[in-house]
Amino acid sequence: MNIATNVSIFFTIFFAMILEIIPFSEGLPAEIGFLRPDLVIMTLVYWTIALPHRAGVILAWVSGIIMDVLVGNFLGQFGCTFVIISYFVLKFYQRLRMFSVWQQAILVGGLVILHQGLSSIFEYIFDVSFWSPWNLLSVLSSALIWPLVFLLLRSLRRSLRLK
Repeated sequence: MNIATNVSIFFTIFFAMILEIIPFSEGLPAEIGFLRPDLVIMTLVYWTIALPHRAGVILAWVSGIIMDVLVGNFLGQFGCTFVIISYFVLKFYQRLRMFSVWQQAILVGGLVILHQGLSSIFEYIFDVSFWSPWNLLSVLSSALIWPLVFLLLRSLRRSLRLK
């Protein structure tokens, strides 16, 4: 078991979590906050496609529970949605590897829509429902930023020779 690989995966996911909880400037309009891409999902998707034997459902569950605590959601909301997304990516990771980066970006956008839909269902069940059409902006920003995230994480994986 390569400990450097596990540490690198955990560090990148932790860094994505930190970037997700950093607040925007208070002078900006609220609609700008909806442009924030879903970096944790994108990082999980990358590692699940690149190293499916290292990143999977357990990593998604742990990451989701940590995100629930950091964001202040009820425990299990992100955990469940991350596990479902991770399961789909694990099931089709060999096909996803053959997609171009832009095809993967469309897939990432779909996975973010799935995440938002499942989160909205959980919030509706627990009576804290807040959904706005502005939420779809994060789908667009996640899809557009995916090639950059992909290239950064791939260069990190190759420079550290992670397997």
